[in-house]
Amino acid sequence: MSEHKQQSTHNDPLLQAEFFWKKYAKQIIIAAIAIIVVVGGWYGYNQYIIKPKEEKAAEAIYKAQEYFAQDSSNLVLNGDGFNKGVLYIIKNFDGTKTADLAKYYAGISYLKLGDFANAVKYLKEFSTDAPQIQMAAYGALADAEAELGKNEEAIKDYKKAGVTFPKDAFSSSEYLFRAGLLSETLGKTKDAIELYKEIKEKYPQTDKGLQADKYIYRLSIEKNDLSVN
Repeated sequence: MSEHKQQSTHNDPLLQAEFFWKKYAKQIIIAAIAIIVVVGGWYGYNQYIIKPKEEKAAEAIYKAQEYFAQDSSNLVLNGDGFNKGVLYIIKNFDGTKTADLAKYYAGISYLKLGDFANAVKYLKEFSTDAPQIQMAAYGALADAEAELGKNEEAIKDYKKAGVTFPKDAFSSSEYLFRAGLLSETLGKTKDAIELYKEIKEKYPQTDKGLQADKYIYRLSIEKNDLSVN
């Protein structure tokens, strides 16, 4: 290429584009095909595999949800012989939103049955974008951990429950209060006082908010007594 032609190419955007295309056409086409395959595969997977699976899972969990509302925990978990329970749904519809919700039902049901280890197992695996349900899941998880003597973990999850859905002042203050009580049992007086102060500040009109001063005062006195001694 002559010096004059090289200068023309550099100065002309159209010639630059043509030069670039001729040089990299093969790579561009391969990349474009790869993108089309990936996007098409993703769409096909969701449309023809995940969507039908989700619909079947939603149908399968319907009766278990009814039993959950009735506090029939065994039926929620194992079904009634005609309708499947949530354990079946978790196993056979893995990867669906319904199967994830089934873990919540399983965890709560095991908690009610006193099987705290399984309650912890399923509630730890559960997550949702619905804050009011996630709050309840954290709270139930903490209850199960406390029953197993895992107090440090229980405190962390009670705190999570206490801040996940602050619009529910009653439940939020209750979970923070439980975290405070457990902190007391572990001798973490300062942490407990801070939790009671948080309840008083954020939820002053709740039952726990109205009682907070009593607990703060008691622990402050005990803390001062210990310091003197």
